[in-house]
Amino acid sequence: MNLAKILVAAALVAVTLPAQAAGVGLRAGTTGVGADIGWSLAPTLSARVGYSAFSYSHHLSPTDVRYDAKLKLSNLSALLDFSPLGPFRLTGGVIANDNKYNLSGTGSTYRINGNVYQASEVGLSGTVTSGRSLAPYLGIGYGNVAGAGVNFYFDLGIMFMGSPKASLAASCGGSANCAQLRNDLNREQARIQDDLRAFKYYPVANIGLTIGF
Repeated sequence: MNLAKILVAAALVAVTLPAQAAGVGLRAGTTGVGADIGWSLAPTLSARVGYSAFSYSHHLSPTDVRYDAKLKLSNLSALLDFSPLGPFRLTGGVIANDNKYNLSGTGSTYRINGNVYQASEVGLSGTVTSGRSLAPYLGIGYGNVAGAGVNFYFDLGIMFMGSPKASLAASCGGSANCAQLRNDLNREQARIQDDLRAFKYYPVANIGLTIGF
């Protein structure tokens, strides 16, 4: 059984235990803008589920090609918070994510693997997705969503998303050499994946406010 399955099983067991307190939280950070629902399981243990999303458009140039890129974040989390030292805690769980880049080549020409293609003849687009749609999460934090009253909380950790996967598509028209284009696209995909490989360890930094009852 891998780590993700172990964490999912732990979260499912946790939610069957009797809750002692509950709360909601609103937060923002590197996983997007979202909310959590939390409940207490024991004096030092609580559980929470949450969702966050965000989209952002910018330019991306991991290779010789310049892309219009739209980052789309979508993260559904199931976490356990262990607080042996007051408000400071350790957190583990899983995050079901649909994080991706949508790419569209820009400019009048594309230089792919050293070969030049006319943008009017070759439409270039693609996506970059995370390596794991169900990513384990480990981190530290302060404050609990299930705490009574209005409180501050934050999370710092790593989402283990796996090496990103790139997929590119292009039309083959006009004077373009179709066989060469397919070969160049495969090399371009590999370069993009290599350039973004650091994101297999996605940094999580979120801050928010909770209301407990």
